[in-house]
Amino acid sequence: MKIIALLNELESILNEGTHVPFSSKVMVNTEEALEIIQEIMLSLPDEIKQAQWIKEERKKILLEAQKESEKILNDAESKIRSMVDENQITQSAYQEAQEIRKKAEEISREIRKSTNEYADSILKDLQSQLKEVSETLELNRKQLKGK
Repeated sequence: MKIIALLNELESILNEGTHVPFSSKVMVNTEEALEIIQEIMLSLPDEIKQAQWIKEERKKILLEAQKESEKILNDAESKIRSMVDENQITQSAYQEAQEIRKKAEEISREIRKSTNEYADSILKDLQSQLKEVSETLELNRKQLKGK
């Protein structure tokens, strides 16, 4: 394989380079080493290049998925808050409706009671007036009989 041969050649260049005194550094022909590295890059199989592309795409997809996940969670939390608020409003409206109904029933009872009391009062007055008229009529009848 060409890549292995190029790597072996690069290794030879490094091994054959001039050692710098009192150091572990080696002097090499930079242009020659860079040319070999460039050939290695060009000789890499397409699968390695695709693997690098796939790795980068995977990273992008994961970031997008994470953003989408956060958006979904935020939307869900917002919806839950809205539903809770709506439920509280509904509960409050229900309680207010119950109170209004109770007040209406109480007012209705009071009106019925007042109406019955008024009707009883009118009937008593009418009964009293009828009694007076009846007594007057009886008295007049007796007077007429006595004459």
